[in-house]
Amino acid sequence: MTYRRGLALAAVLVMGQAAFAQAPGGVYIQVEARSTLSGAQDSARSFSQAFDNVNGFALGSGWYGIALGPFTEAAAQQELNRLRAFGQIPPDSYLEEAADYGRQFWPVGATGGATTAPVETQPLGEPGEDTAESAEAPADPAPVLETPREAREGERLLTRGEREQLQVALRWAGHYNGRIDAAFGRGTRSAMASWQGANGYEATGVLTTRQRADLLGQYNAVFDGLGMRRVTDSRAGISIEMPADVVSRDRYDPPFAVYDPSGDLQARVLLISQPGDSRTLAGLYEIMQTLEIVPLEGERSRDGDSFLLTGANDEIVSHTEVTLSGGELKGFTLVWPAGDEERRTRVLQRMQSSFERIGGVLDPAQVTNDSASVDLVSGLQVRQPRASGSGFFVSENAVVLTSYDTVGDCTQITLDGSYDARLVAGNAALGAALLRPEGRLAPRAVGAFRDGLPRLQSEIAVAGYPYGGVLSAPTLTYGTFEDIRGLGGEEGLSRLALAAEPGDAGGPVLDEAGGVVGMLLPADATSGQQLPQDVRFALQARMIAPLLDEAGVTTPLSTGTARMAPEDLTERAAAMTVLVSCWD
Repeated sequence: MTYRRGLALAAVLVMGQAAFAQAPGGVYIQVEARSTLSGAQDSARSFSQAFDNVNGFALGSGWYGIALGPFTEAAAQQELNRLRAFGQIPPDSYLEEAADYGRQFWPVGATGGATTAPVETQPLGEPGEDTAESAEAPADPAPVLETPREAREGERLLTRGEREQLQVALRWAGHYNGRIDAAFGRGTRSAMASWQGANGYEATGVLTTRQRADLLGQYNAVFDGLGMRRVTDSRAGISIEMPADVVSRDRYDPPFAVYDPSGDLQARVLLISQPGDSRTLAGLYEIMQTLEIVPLEGERSRDGDSFLLTGANDEIVSHTEVTLSGGELKGFTLVWPAGDEERRTRVLQRMQSSFERIGGVLDPAQVTNDSASVDLVSGLQVRQPRASGSGFFVSENAVVLTSYDTVGDCTQITLDGSYDARLVAGNAALGAALLRPEGRLAPRAVGAFRDGLPRLQSEIAVAGYPYGGVLSAPTLTYGTFEDIRGLGGEEGLSRLALAAEPGDAGGPVLDEAGGVVGMLLPADATSGQQLPQDVRFALQARMIAPLLDEAGVTTPLSTGTARMAPEDLTERAAAMTVLVSCWD
């Protein structure tokens, strides 16, 4: 962590001395960390030239922290915001409780723990404002009024990052549309003058110290109530800024440290930490796309040592990034409510810029019992399809016939939960649809249509997935062929006596010789009446033929007449039938 001091700003700091009853030790503002004791002592000595409340503590694992304080919790947050706004401390400084620190090494001779009572900073009143405590409180120093020339001198003390941050803030405020390049040229000066005029200042085109603080204060007001501060998770081996007032750690469920919502804002953070290699990375990339917290619509990219997943729906926006380094996969996921883009984008930027790998990694063997469910991955809900049904291959190039009700309005369609497919033809009135896989598939069997209908009261069977994807293979349900028409005499429908489930809809109806005589329709597709449970209808093969012809699909005909053994019929049906899923 680097630090550059703006000495011209020291006069505006106010450090009140009133002590308040608080938990022992109070809260500190950690401004720097060093990997050697000698380096930390040098840093503490340097900070002490500008601050009179510098402390140094051991952090563990050979690291040493430099901190200001102690303060009460409220005062620490106030002082952190103010010191950041004035550029007095590094932008990645954060709050830490005294209990989290080890042995104290600065000031020299300290024995550890808080050496003084926590203090609270006094509010800065308006000029001439009289308050009830004004007689006892120390007078605030008057704001330093700078000429444009003095303001330019102050600009020379700014780091490149601080100059870029001012341009970012000017762009956010709607006054700058140029490049973020830290160069204060004509465009930036014009933007500064525009912002000054809009905020009641003289439009000089050069921001004074106070004006810079005002601009950055406006820019950072979006974080109010979020508690953006650095969180160091030693078990996960990650240090990162996160909205600590709206999320809190709920559990470790490798490869995730899960920070769930702690209030009304339904935000969520996952720290991702796992030992592994490029194959582990590829596996995690695939698994995370099955989770509810990664909606389908969004960017997906992966290379040999990193991946990015974004997703959005009507409820959430999700961002996941993971990198592989030194045999360890580390990264994070931010889940944020939809419709709050400014705060989400700004929080994400802070998380990305502050992300730091430290020692430690989650042990994948330590998975909790709560994760032992087919619907969960490491305690996180697996995304479920909006609807599931059945379908069957009708051509050698893997075209699938299914129920239109299942796939008529889907964001994504999958076959057997693994293969993306698209709707190539459909007829809502008929109740049938054709799907084509996005990639190449080789069906083990193709449904062969029977030219004609079975005799009445003969045995038929339907192959399908009655329980969605719970079972890994289709189920064969037997029934009888009852009539060549619907209950109202509808042509093209066959009435069946069959105890089928909703998930069977779209599956092939097979005769005793294994020929396809139709496709099972949903239970409510033909009538609004409450029919007996074993009354179902199938769309006859002759009604499906025009849809196949329109799509240019050639389907084989069944010529066999010998009754198939049940085990052979089951095998044939399983080879042609697929699970069809509709996803939002």
